[in-house]
Amino acid sequence: MTVTSISAKSMMAVQSIMQTRAELDQLQAQLGTGQKSTTYAGLGTGRGLSVTLNSQLSALSSFDDTIAQLGVRLDIGQQTLGQIATLGAGVKTSALTSTFNLGGGGQTVEQTGAASSLDQVLSLLNTKVGNRYMFSGSATDAPTTASTDAILNGDATHAGFKQVAAERLQADLGANGLGRLVAARTGPALSISEDAAGSPFGFKISGITTNVTGATVTAPTGSPPSESISFAGSSPAAGQTVTLQLALPDGTSTKITLTATTSTSPGPNEFTVGGSNGATVNSLKAAVNTALGTEAKTSLTAASAMAAANNFFNIDASHPPQRVAGPPFATATALRDGTSTDTVSWYTGEAGSDPARSTASARVDPTISVSYGMRANEQAFTSMIGAMAVYATKTYSSSDPNASAAYAAMSQRVVTSLDGPPGQQKVSDIEAELAGAQTTIAATKDRHAQTSATVTDMLQSITGVSPEEVGTKILALQTSLQATLQTTAMMYQTSILNYLPNG
Repeated sequence: MTVTSISAKSMMAVQSIMQTRAELDQLQAQLGTGQKSTTYAGLGTGRGLSVTLNSQLSALSSFDDTIAQLGVRLDIGQQTLGQIATLGAGVKTSALTSTFNLGGGGQTVEQTGAASSLDQVLSLLNTKVGNRYMFSGSATDAPTTASTDAILNGDATHAGFKQVAAERLQADLGANGLGRLVAARTGPALSISEDAAGSPFGFKISGITTNVTGATVTAPTGSPPSESISFAGSSPAAGQTVTLQLALPDGTSTKITLTATTSTSPGPNEFTVGGSNGATVNSLKAAVNTALGTEAKTSLTAASAMAAANNFFNIDASHPPQRVAGPPFATATALRDGTSTDTVSWYTGEAGSDPARSTASARVDPTISVSYGMRANEQAFTSMIGAMAVYATKTYSSSDPNASAAYAAMSQRVVTSLDGPPGQQKVSDIEAELAGAQTTIAATKDRHAQTSATVTDMLQSITGVSPEEVGTKILALQTSLQATLQTTAMMYQTSILNYLPNG
């Protein structure tokens, strides 16, 4: 009798058990991780698409990290701009409602408050988020401004704003204190001339008018410009007037109206009609000089301070601080560039000619970049800082009869500058531009969330497993494995005695 070997069958059974066990282990791993495989190879034909989808999710995650960082910067930028705008509005209100009550140091309480506000604005412009100075343009690692003390007072070798403004005032007033104008009589005529051709300083004559019957006026002409009025063949009557129109260094204007009187003791802005045209012109000349002196100490002084602020604070890569080409300053006829060796540069960040917003940008999507750079030398800031500096540094004397009028002229200009004329950039304009960037990144973030959810679902359909399906397979494999083990056990219990005949 032949006895068949059972070793081959046993081996096949063991292999079946091992294979089933491996499948069971894989299913248990899938149940635990929720993934079909821990390697791309285990995904079969879906591995290529899986790589692509994972790459897309990684890119979206990277962009979202950028959006989060950018969101913080923009939020802080908006808060800072809001505080700066509030400080500017506070100084404007103070200047608008202030009364001329001098305290210590020849300043009003409102001026002292403006000095504090200026310091706060400069501090806010030095805001740093992480390793980036927000208002330094592309020079993100450079502080934005010099210190308030250095800006206003300078140092031993560098002129600050106060010195630049004082030099400008000397140049605007001129040696005779009449705003660089010269009044001269020639027979029955009075001429009024600027003292130098092309000079940016002092009053600029822009017209002369009169209602004196028979008088002859000549409009500004020549170099330097000159205008005149002649009483040849005529004599003013009491109450008739002569008016001078004058332009000021800050772009504003004023006028002086002089009224004829028969009194031998003319009052302010009056001239006496004398016994001859020559005497009348002499009285008119004296009245012009007196009025010019008063106007120089009030409106011209205020306009000079604003012009100096524009010269000092309105700077960029092509326009360094401007100051009077002197000494002597009272007879100067030109401005010159301040240099790094003799003049404080209040703005210490990057000052390129490209738009400020373009100095910082971030890509928040494969096709979208957001620009959010800022420079402290933008017009919205320089006009505010210049106005605050003027208001905070001007001093007055209670014994000066023109002090109240000078203070009023200065305060009016500060208010106008803080208001900003139509078409001039304001802090709110910068806020609006940053708000546009915030809107863009918010919309981009929402779109990323939707895309990420879709991609994740697709990826899950390739790499993920259904717990219910895996559980069912595990149960089936466990049943099959149990049956296989039982069969194998029975096979291992087989003996040759089972194949021998009984008896």
